[in-house]
Amino acid sequence: MNFLRNTLGVLAGLTVAALIITLGVKIDSSWITYKQFAPFSHWELLLQSVQGKDSFYIALLFFGGLGVTIGGVVTAMIVKYAKVAYAILIGFIMLFIAMLDIILYPYHPVFYKISIFLIFFPFSWIGGKITEVIYKRREKRKKQLLVKNKNPQA
Repeated sequence: MNFLRNTLGVLAGLTVAALIITLGVKIDSSWITYKQFAPFSHWELLLQSVQGKDSFYIALLFFGGLGVTIGGVVTAMIVKYAKVAYAILIGFIMLFIAMLDIILYPYHPVFYKISIFLIFFPFSWIGGKITEVIYKRREKRKKQLLVKNKNPQA
């Protein structure tokens, strides 16, 4: 059962990250060169049209970081054990996809190629840590409430 839950958590985290990146790419209407909701089926045409526009790659890095952070939070909320490790897995998968993108399409500027290593892994770790902190605070409040209910003050 944990295998299915973990798989669902990773798929949900990747879906959330892809959705946030998709919405980030749509933020500037001049970047849109496709009719579908997601740009991924026409990625090469999109990259050719924004070649030389550093603002696109800055936005892609920003929304990529935001996507893996929130995707890491979603993943960590779904899985039962090793929450931070599964959130980091989201960052590794997204980093792998970004590296494949760089290898397959030669349109990326150098700062983007370097920055993806500084964005995807650390931000997914932050997403896992956010969830871990939330769960620890929740457990601490439960314990405090239990102690308070056992020893009510008159």
